[in-house]
Formats: sequence, C-alpha cells, structure tokens
Amino acid sequence: MQDAKKARIQLQSRHEGEDVVQKTEAEVFERGGALYLKYEEPETDLQGQKIRTLLKITSDSLKMIRHGAVESEQSFQEGQRLPGFYRSPYTSFNLSTQTSLLEIRLNGTAGTIRWAYDLYVHEECTGHFNISLHIQEDTQ
Repeated sequence: MQDAKKARIQLQSRHEGEDVVQKTEAEVFERGGALYLKYEEPETDLQGQKIRTLLKITSDSLKMIRHGAVESEQSFQEGQRLPGFYRSPYTSFNLSTQTSLLEIRLNGTAGTIRWAYDLYVHEECTGHFNISLHIQEDTQ
C-alpha cells in the first residue's frame, strides 16, 4: 500500500482478571472514511502460522478480521449486539458481541481505542472483555 504508514501498536486485553499485552508493528492507512490497521499477531497459531489481523475503524464502529489457520470476524458498536464467526481446522461456530463501551480517540492515524464487550457463543455468554489499543505512528 503506497499510502500506508508504519505504526507501533499496543493491545491490552483483560478477561476474567487476566491481562494480556501485545506489542507489534502495524501498517495504518485511511480509505473511504475509515481508518485501517493491519498487523501480524506476535504469537503463532497451533500450526506455527502467523495470524494476520485487519481492523476497520469508523467514527462509531470497529470490525476485526483475522486470517491464517484461524479465520474470525468480530464487529463492535456501542449498545449493539452484532454477529460474527470463528473458524479453525478443528472447529467453527457463529458468535456475537454485545458492546457496552466503544471509545475512539484518534488524531489522524494515531490515538487510542477502548472497548468492552460480552462474547456470546451459541447464544451463551462466554466472558466479558475489556480491550485498549494504542496506535503510535512510527517516525523512524
């Protein structure tokens, strides 16, 4: 992507009292009124393959699409329950997210996004997640 900029991201996830922090490099670009963030997750899946993630960020929504041995899609919009899916070589199922908080604070291609949601699998709530994403343009 010729208009993509390099960025550093920090993704912090809290679930059931456990915090997980991921730091990695990303590409960030704007297209059609949305901001896109593309990165490879630092960990690999069970087959040792990298998982590529694309985030689409608009003024009031967030969509996360993951590709690799794991394919998944989750959408977030405050006050909404939205459908998604998860597929791997071992299992696949529909899921949905009930988003209670979505805070998007961007200045161009940098900023912070915070969201909280309940994850439903087969109509059963499997947990509550709090996520924060910090995006910093890489000036090096």
